[in-house]
Amino acid sequence: MTTMQSPSSGNWLSTPGYMQGVVWICLVALTSNTNDILMRLAGSNLPSMEIAFFRFLFATLTLLPIMLYNIKKGSFYTKRPALHLLRAALLFGAIACWTTGLTMVPLAAVSTFAQTTQLFVLPMAAVFLKEKVGWQRALATCAGFAGILCIVKGHSGDEGLVASLLSMNNGTLFLMAAAMMFALSDILNKRFVVEESTLSMMFYIALGTTVLGAYPAYHVWVEPSLADLGILALLGAGGNLILFFLLRAFAATDVSALAPFRYVEMIFAGLFGFLIFQEIPTFWTLMGAAIIVPSTFAIAYYETHHMRQTRCTPDENAAQPEGSLL
Repeated sequence: MTTMQSPSSGNWLSTPGYMQGVVWICLVALTSNTNDILMRLAGSNLPSMEIAFFRFLFATLTLLPIMLYNIKKGSFYTKRPALHLLRAALLFGAIACWTTGLTMVPLAAVSTFAQTTQLFVLPMAAVFLKEKVGWQRALATCAGFAGILCIVKGHSGDEGLVASLLSMNNGTLFLMAAAMMFALSDILNKRFVVEESTLSMMFYIALGTTVLGAYPAYHVWVEPSLADLGILALLGAGGNLILFFLLRAFAATDVSALAPFRYVEMIFAGLFGFLIFQEIPTFWTLMGAAIIVPSTFAIAYYETHHMRQTRCTPDENAAQPEGSLL
């Protein structure tokens, strides 16, 4: 009599499937929220420029052994060093702005802004990539920006929305600037980086951001404690894990099937914000989220539907290279 052995959890996660993809994407959300919490804790003692520098320094150090292990496979080879430098500059600015905003805005609002990158990608793609923007995507994008204004309004205090937009005293504006830089980096990936390996992209953007961030970090240097260094090391490793989990999720199942689960991050953020920082989402944050979530989901749905139609067109059967992830 033959007994069937149940696969171990590790083997189960390694196989393609819808539920495996859901688990991986939920791990992305959990790790992303954990990184936000760690950045806020580090931000209470260290400047944002120094946090951004250390985050990518430790990301580089954790990737270096993997790069050396795969050196015979050409892990260090790259065709576009200048492009990696530009991506690193954008990412350093984005992380510095994100860290600053984190210290000023509740986690629930932060996680909502984390979903807005696609809103900025759309108009940038129209300008830089000359992509045609249908009325459906344009309408969803405008609605999403209205949701952003709701959150900015909720954190503008007594100075009002217009005054808050003109001044940089509102943490949501730092998050907005970060989302714009993340979006521009995505555009660069889609436009140029089509022949680079994921490993080289991860390593060179981490290394480039470390080098570019060294001087700004030195200029505002505060001696980190051992506890701070531990938090920063976890940040670096967490940044690499986010990309790893994301790639495993996309390898397990269709991107469109995972789109609704990207918003699990907002649930984690609301829960952690309440339990750790005693934060309760404001009316304007909930209103903004209620607009941004369906708007970005509509864009993701339309993009997926449009891509499927394009692939089914006889004249466009050739596989198109997809932009790489940060």
